[in-house]
Amino acid sequence: METRLLFAKGEGEGVGWTRSLGLNIFTNHSLDINVRWLAVLYFKNGIDRYWRRVAPHALSEEEKSTLRAGLITNFNEPINQIATQIAVLIAKVARLDCPRQWPELIPTLIESVKVQDDLRQHRALLTFYHVTKTLASKCLAADRKLFYDGFLHGIFERLKQFLECSRSIGTDNVCRERLEKTIILFTKVLLDFLDQHPFSFTPLIQRSLEFSVSYVFTEVGEGVTFERFIVQCMNLIKMIVKNYAYKPSKNFEDSSPETLEAHKIKMAFFTYPTLTEICRRLVSHYFLLTEEELTMWEEDPEGFTVEETGGDSWKYSLRPCTEVLFIDIFHEYNQTLTPVLLEMMQTLQGPTNVEDMNALLIKDAVYNAVGLAAFELFDSVDFDQWFKNQLLPELQVVHNRYKPLRRRVIWLIGQWISVKFKSDLRPMLYEAICNLLQDQDLVVLFFNCSSPVDDFEFRTDQFLPYLETMFTLLFQLLQQVTECDTKMHVLHVLSCVIERVNVQIRPYVGCLVQYLPLLWKQSEEHNMLRCAILTTLIHLVQGLGADSKNLYPFLLPVIQLSTDVSQPPHVYLLEDGLELWLVTLENSPCITPELLRIFQNMSPLLELSSENLRTCFKIINGYIFLSSTEFLQTYAVGLCQSFCELLEEITSEGQVQVLKVVENALKVNPVLGPQMFQPILPCVFTGIIEGERYPVVMSTYLGVMGRVLLQNTSFFSSLLNEMARTFNQEMDQLLGNMIEMWVDRMDNITQPERRKLSALALLSLLPSDNSVIQDKFCGIINISVEGLHDVMTEDPETGTYKDCMLMSHLEEPKVTEDEEPPTEQDKRKKMLALKDPVHTVSLQQFIYEKLKAQQELLGEQGFQSLMETVDTEIVTQLQEFLQGF
Repeated sequence: METRLLFAKGEGEGVGWTRSLGLNIFTNHSLDINVRWLAVLYFKNGIDRYWRRVAPHALSEEEKSTLRAGLITNFNEPINQIATQIAVLIAKVARLDCPRQWPELIPTLIESVKVQDDLRQHRALLTFYHVTKTLASKCLAADRKLFYDGFLHGIFERLKQFLECSRSIGTDNVCRERLEKTIILFTKVLLDFLDQHPFSFTPLIQRSLEFSVSYVFTEVGEGVTFERFIVQCMNLIKMIVKNYAYKPSKNFEDSSPETLEAHKIKMAFFTYPTLTEICRRLVSHYFLLTEEELTMWEEDPEGFTVEETGGDSWKYSLRPCTEVLFIDIFHEYNQTLTPVLLEMMQTLQGPTNVEDMNALLIKDAVYNAVGLAAFELFDSVDFDQWFKNQLLPELQVVHNRYKPLRRRVIWLIGQWISVKFKSDLRPMLYEAICNLLQDQDLVVLFFNCSSPVDDFEFRTDQFLPYLETMFTLLFQLLQQVTECDTKMHVLHVLSCVIERVNVQIRPYVGCLVQYLPLLWKQSEEHNMLRCAILTTLIHLVQGLGADSKNLYPFLLPVIQLSTDVSQPPHVYLLEDGLELWLVTLENSPCITPELLRIFQNMSPLLELSSENLRTCFKIINGYIFLSSTEFLQTYAVGLCQSFCELLEEITSEGQVQVLKVVENALKVNPVLGPQMFQPILPCVFTGIIEGERYPVVMSTYLGVMGRVLLQNTSFFSSLLNEMARTFNQEMDQLLGNMIEMWVDRMDNITQPERRKLSALALLSLLPSDNSVIQDKFCGIINISVEGLHDVMTEDPETGTYKDCMLMSHLEEPKVTEDEEPPTEQDKRKKMLALKDPVHTVSLQQFIYEKLKAQQELLGEQGFQSLMETVDTEIVTQLQEFLQGF
């Protein structure tokens, strides 16, 4: 009861007395643990209420001074949970008082870390860790400046003291982990400061580089450094080397004084001897494969591959970090370091004794450096000669001890092939890769096998002799490997091969087609592998063309799952699933009930309004081109509703995509299309009448309306009647307004096909004795002549004009080696063009016939009166185009 009353007391004059008593209670190890636990929590929670000077019933400076002294008198708390709470408590006080009111805190902690007492060391380190973490998290500029001025001023000395302490603390000591965490926290504070305040860091550049380089690249660090510390130091060097704030402009006069000062410090530090030593040490020490890595490579080459190629591992793991540092330093100082690396290369010419493991490891390290610096060494290394005389023979050494070096050689070739590699040498490389695959040598996993088939120098004719062997062996490798990441890598290579050779892959894909359903089932828990399978299927469908229909029993359920937003995997699979859906439609020879049924997934996708919307519109167009009647009859009502909702909320670019779908539906199916998308057409009509301000939207409006007017006159009349009621105007008056706006905004239309369509559509209103249409006759003729200028080309031999958009017969275009063969959808579009008035009706002929009909309707005198409303220059141009009629 007395204890409860004691902790309840906390207001007025008793606060200081209570707080001091609380300190006495939780530091008294003879009391019950629960009582001490309550006391430390009470004290900690009271800091926020009473420690600030402006707080009600705040503690006096004398009381706070006494409490601060008591808190760091002894670091000997035996109970871990209480020790952690005390450390957090001290950090909270430090946040408010350090360093101004509590300058002795940091020195006291450092001294306590040095004592030869495991418990005191651990508790002091624990406290130091929480204090540093808390002080570094202060947000106000003034507080951060105070922290950096006070804390960072001596940070390197403190780090040295901690590193020296580690000599006397064994790796199995309980304090070791806490000491290393504290050291890493210090380096993290430095890295954060450099990242956020590069110019404020300038006074620390010299000391940071001296400290990091001495501990990482000289004997100073021997016996005291550990992996994570080395990584942090390398990151510090890298950030200083790469920091854009420290790089002057090409014209030095344009650079700020702060930049020039930092650059000067860097240049003074990175002298030739320093750079040479860093480069040699990175290659000859840090690049060397360790015994542990060699064992892992021998026992689990797949696991080793995954370990080496992990995502952001350069930030945290030593090997990737050293490689990134090497790349950055070599790039920054390549003129100095290129001769150094070339000299190291020169000493390694010829074969290496398989019994000399150290020599093999040195060569592996140098080859690693040459691969990483490939772009920088472009002008300095005759890689073609080196490949033929040195690297190719080394790939053929089959001794087991040479395996790590074969791995490095094939990786090195993969690095250089996109930098500098003669096309004529590729068959030799293909042969070497086939041999490695034939021997089931997993060193091939380290070669970016897609490189020789995924760059500008690739020639199909060179690769075709190896296609069957390569594809078969890659497929066997896909079955052989077990790691998810490795399967993804092999699938990527297979995809590249299929993409490059296209239809020529057809004879060899049977085995892969049979295996992929099993792999898909096995990868149920591995969404990234499924993404790789989707990518492979995309290229497979493109390669198979119309024959991809045979894959539908597997393919369509995959598309169904990948694009179903109610299924969790869609988060990973949607983008590739949509792409697969699209290429499946583009290569489909005909619609099937199952392919039509998948479209049920589309409505929720349109509601997402995501970045995949453009692909969704392409898919909808694909269905329209494939089977407009079945598709529109099944889905047009729901699709139209989705479109109406979309048009209200998406950007003008999105509106254009929606309207293009409608335009394609009208083009493909002039009868059914207008009926199915009837709810959207009033919006289009209104946009034209009101003069839509976005040119690209207006152009699409006119394209849609042009299709209706030209290809479904009766529907246009009913639409005009409906709009007249909506606008409360006469039909003729509204038609006149539409024609006037059409003529006025014709320049918004940039596509020649759509410009010709507009001319044909407006000419279709002739002949007419309607006074409104005759009133707009001049504008119709103007648009018609503009259309003639767009589409008519002069035959240089006969001097006559012809419509360049006319397609009189279906010609199969000749496909060059670099071009992909036409898809089934391309063929459907070609067939559609042969029925499209834009490509089947001569504008020249159409104008002549319409003018002749108008003349017959009005008589010679009436027609001449009508022609006089047209500008004489336009009439002259029209007569030139109509010569011969």
